[in-house]
Amino acid sequence: MTLGFRILPRERAVSADVVARFLKLPVANVSDSMSRMTAAGSRLTRMHRDGQMAGPAVTVKARPGDNLMLHKAIDMAQPGDVIVVDAGGDLTNSLMGELMLAYAIKRGVAGFVLNGAIRDADAIRQVNLPVFAAGVTHRGPYKDGPGEINVPIAIEGMVIHAGDLVLGDGDGVLVVPYDEVETVYAATNAKQDAETRQMAAIEAGTNDRSWVDAALKRLGCQIAEGV
Repeated sequence: MTLGFRILPRERAVSADVVARFLKLPVANVSDSMSRMTAAGSRLTRMHRDGQMAGPAVTVKARPGDNLMLHKAIDMAQPGDVIVVDAGGDLTNSLMGELMLAYAIKRGVAGFVLNGAIRDADAIRQVNLPVFAAGVTHRGPYKDGPGEINVPIAIEGMVIHAGDLVLGDGDGVLVVPYDEVETVYAATNAKQDAETRQMAAIEAGTNDRSWVDAALKRLGCQIAEGV
């Protein structure tokens, strides 16, 4: 087996039903339901204008500044897939731009997560297909490899396996492991319901804030008399 330059099949992927259900949920609430322990870091920012992203991952491990395997991943992608690329976070050369995005749209790709740079930023913003990246540069990519497709990758400690659920909105990117989607979905729905009730209480002026003083007392905060 050749390590570092190989293309593997994707053995499984979250279903279209799972994707549709998670598209209705804020990434922040999903993150809270995963104990706030999973994140791709603040460097990955939204390069499109607005909207949410969800889909099963096609994973790519690429040499920094090289997009040969990203091209192949787009050729392999199924409609609705999100292509996630770990290119080491290097911003010297871009991984993709307007032409690759246009081809990806024709292929039905649902979005990109690039631990690297893009170019043609204005066009990507206007087209508005979800794209999250670490930065922007006008310098183009190389196409020499090596790289790997559908292997486990990690971005800032967040591990992504092919077929995992990839989410993104204005707060950033999150991956829900394939085997945990139903558990996380149930927990996120419960949190959504609690927040709906809390918002109603805020509007009604009945929101209970006693927990703030209780926490300060428990932590030993000195509060001056009359405050």
